[in-house]
Amino acid sequence: MIRMSAASIAQRTSGGHASGSIRGRPPLHSRPSMPIPKNHADAPRAGRCAIVGRPNVGKSTLLNALLGQKLVIATPRPGTTRSCVLGVYASNDPPTQIAFVDTPGLERPKGALGRVLIDSARQGLVDCDSIVFVTEAPKAGAALAIHEKDRTALQALEATNVPVILAINKVDRLKVKERLFAFIEAHQKNRAFAAVVPISATRGTNLDALLGEIRTTLPEGLLYDADFLTDRPERFFVSELVREAAMLNTRQEIPYGIACDLESYRDEGGLLRIEGSLIVEKASHKAIVIGSRGETIKKISTEARQQIEAFLERKVYLRLWVKVIPGWTRDPTKVRQLAIEESGA
Repeated sequence: MIRMSAASIAQRTSGGHASGSIRGRPPLHSRPSMPIPKNHADAPRAGRCAIVGRPNVGKSTLLNALLGQKLVIATPRPGTTRSCVLGVYASNDPPTQIAFVDTPGLERPKGALGRVLIDSARQGLVDCDSIVFVTEAPKAGAALAIHEKDRTALQALEATNVPVILAINKVDRLKVKERLFAFIEAHQKNRAFAAVVPISATRGTNLDALLGEIRTTLPEGLLYDADFLTDRPERFFVSELVREAAMLNTRQEIPYGIACDLESYRDEGGLLRIEGSLIVEKASHKAIVIGSRGETIKKISTEARQQIEAFLERKVYLRLWVKVIPGWTRDPTKVRQLAIEESGA
């Protein structure tokens, strides 16, 4: 379990508002109502909100932006998110706690790894009070219809009975407002949303509005200690940062087939000593990850170490090897060990 520093808490105390959202049908809520305080709008609220959508629409980037710090890894490669990760947003004005659940991209599964990731994503929907469905605004000149992969992802939500908020990411792509309205209309014809909020996760556009809409779907009361951030152990995030560096420094099918196994994790006073292996599927992939004269693995190690030191705010020694486990992404048992339970988290 990771808790926030005092500086992080201070950065996350601003309240949100919903002025930038577009209202849909009234949100539904299955929980029994609580006694209404005199100032109902300012009553403490807390709950669980899943962030879902097809791969590469910015779900992890959105979570980091909402939290005001990097918690989960994000790359341009499909399949970066493999496990559901909880991150708690907290605000004092009004008192709010939102336990966001970042989920793997929803799509038609390909192979054992794909099936396990879909199962993981669906598990992230369990016990949620609301869902933020993330899509991305179309590029200039592109059709304004619903993306076919979005239709597939939305099908996974048909059995849910909680409010679904549509967040249209990368809205800065749409310079003409009429295109945005047409894009929203296409989605509202497909299904009813509790609200529609155009956002830009990288620029921070309309994130307060999104938080405000999510808050309206949550039951009253608070759930967490003030400094609680996530239920994942430190070692999980360290493993993820190593995998992120490996994914960003490799191409083609290699990033999809990389896993990280931390074999040694020792606190030596002022130094955290970490040793582990990057897992690949083929000997040819191992050669590429190592690189000519070891240059690639050296670059991966350096970038990962810098990210880990920034995340943990302490000195780190990191040593990596590359190991081949043939066809691990096609073996359900190995997939669960390396992709879902990776790093001994």
